[in-house]
Formats: sequence, structure tokens, C-alpha cells
Amino acid sequence: MSAHALVRYLCRAGTKADHTMSTATKLKIHNFSAGPCILPQEVLHKAAESIVEYDGTGLSIIEMSHRSKPFEAVMAKAQQLVKELLGAPDNYQVVFLGGGASLGFHLVPMNYMRTGGKAAYANTGEWASRAVKESAIVGETVVVASSEDKNFNYIPKGFEIPGDADYFHFTSNNTIFGTQYKQFPKSLPTGQAGPVPLICDMSSDIFSRPVNVSDFALIYGGAQKNMGPAGATVYLMDPDKLGKTGRQLSPILDLKNHASKDSMYNTPPVYAVYVSMLTMEWMKKIGGVKEIEKRNAAKSKLLYDAVDSLPLFKGTTAVEDRSVMNPTFIMTDAALEPAFDAMWKEAGVSGIRGHRSVGGYRASMYNALPLESVQVLVDVMNEFSKKNG
Repeated sequence: MSAHALVRYLCRAGTKADHTMSTATKLKIHNFSAGPCILPQEVLHKAAESIVEYDGTGLSIIEMSHRSKPFEAVMAKAQQLVKELLGAPDNYQVVFLGGGASLGFHLVPMNYMRTGGKAAYANTGEWASRAVKESAIVGETVVVASSEDKNFNYIPKGFEIPGDADYFHFTSNNTIFGTQYKQFPKSLPTGQAGPVPLICDMSSDIFSRPVNVSDFALIYGGAQKNMGPAGATVYLMDPDKLGKTGRQLSPILDLKNHASKDSMYNTPPVYAVYVSMLTMEWMKKIGGVKEIEKRNAAKSKLLYDAVDSLPLFKGTTAVEDRSVMNPTFIMTDAALEPAFDAMWKEAGVSGIRGHRSVGGYRASMYNALPLESVQVLVDVMNEFSKKNG
């Protein structure tokens, strides 16, 4: 047996054996990482198999041409699933690029801010702040709403968007500070060119709840929270809102160009797109975004109920703005943190230490995290409280 065949055999044999294992055995580690995210077990198995050989082609998914028929089919399926899962209008286009949402922060003003125009932003955290800075490089940028005054622990409300803005940009969910928009802006002011276009960075909660896509000129986000591995960024956009800036763009920065080339202007992030496609197939199979929303609501309720009922723990954000994806909390007695850390690590919990900007804890609960993992964390919190309360 050749080395290649042996690797293929061992991979497939291991995969089949893994499929017979119980969920409890598979989930030795309960992964609450803020990103890259936990992925469904069945997606990981299929993705692992494809590295050795993809779909009987004799080639690995990571070594085949991005212009081959098999990968063109992967790209087309991934684009179609984005629109299907989110219920996007037929004319909307989907582009997969590299660079993360951080590149998107610059692509947005380059593609949507008119020469000599201006953009409006809401600043609700680290990533929104970076988006503001990138926009300011391109042109006039006004921050019309901010929660920086309270270390981003709430979502600002009741703000006004100038009618002469070329677009309004906001970040739907804030991974570091644990806040999330519960209602999106729906009634934007009307300027000379019509209603102000709405643009949203949904990196950390895309596919977690239904969205009225037609309200947005652009939705974009990195794949590594709810959709796949790091390396791919999805752009879901209304093509009628592009090409109106009067600006000469480099083709590599032109979203309209990427859409016209079906994400193939340059080599796309092949493997990240493929695993994202697998994850979206999993979402569709379990009932789509509406079913995922129910599951996420159950997980967040379970954890927030524990945070609110146990005196040793306290939430860090405004209750009405709590993120379903990234609950944040602290201990009322910081001296107990080392002992608590030891207990949750012993239980197989991983990745819940908070970001240095907030401290405490952050339990990221993306789509693929099972309710059972949240129960393990809550059980640890309850047990620790009994021993130290």
C-alpha cells in the first residue's frame, strides 16, 4: 500500500470509528473560543476526508485548481446557500474573499463613499472602532452613535443619521464586550439619492437569526465565527448600490469586479470556502436559521440565568443588549478566579477567559456549540458557588 493510500485508509478508518462514538466522548473539550469557532463534528469529519481526497477526484481539496469544475461547483453551492439561508433577494450577489472583515473595513468606504462624500458610523466596540478608522482614511467619517463612554457595555439608541451620508455602518454583535443589536435600524433618512444605504459587519452573529436582507446594501463578515474556518470573508450585496462613488478602484479592491468574476478574480480561499459550504449544508439540514435561532436562545438563557442567579457572578453589559453569541461576566470576588479557572478547566471547558479590555469571562456560544456544553459550564458555576458562596 502506498503512503498516500495508507494515509487515506487511516483517515477514513478513523472517521468511521469516530462516527460510532457518543457525543459525550467526542466533546472532551467544550469549546467556547471567541474565534476561530467551534464547528459541527460532521463538518470536521468531511473536511478532514477532503484533505486526503475530495469526492473521488484523486486530489485533495487543497491541491486542486480553483478553476476546476469540482471547485467551481463548491463555490457556486456556497454562494447559493448564503442567499438561501438568509432569504436574500434574487438579484443580490455573494462574493468570498480573503483578508477578513478587517479588509472589509477598508473596502466598504472605497466602494460606497462618494468622492467628496461622507459616511456615518456607530461605534460599539473594538471592531467598529477599526472600521471607523479605515473609513476616515478614505473620506469624511462621522460617528453618529457611540457607547465608548461606558466601555462599550451597551448599544446606543435614538441617534440620528444624516440624510447626506453615503451609507450608515454598524457592527451587529460585539465579541469583546458582549453586546448585540436586538433591532436593526429600519427607517433611514432619505437624501438626494434616496434612503441612506445600510451596511453591517455581521462577522460574529451571521446565520444566528433571521435577517431581512433587502434592508441592507451590504452584509459582510469573516467566516471564522459561525460559518467556517479563518481565511474567508463573505460579502452579500445589492449590486444596484455599487459603482456610484466616482472613484477609480484597483480591481482587487472593487467588489463589483469580484462579483462579476464569481469570486475568481484571484485565487479564493479554497479550503475555507469549502468548509463554509459544509457548515451551511449542516445548518440547512437541521432546519435553517430559524432553528438555529431557537437553539441559540436556549443556550444564552441557560447561561444568563446562572449569571443572574448566582451571587458570585455578574454580567458586564446592559441586560437589554446582551449578546446571544458572546455572553460576558465577571466574578464578584476576583480573588476566587484562580480556583474557578481550575474547576472549569478540569471539566473540559476551554476558552472562556475574557478579553483584556473587559477582564472576567466570555463564553462564546456560536451556532455549532451544543446545549450540553453550556450545561457543563453552568454545572461548574453552580458547584463552585455551593463550595464558595
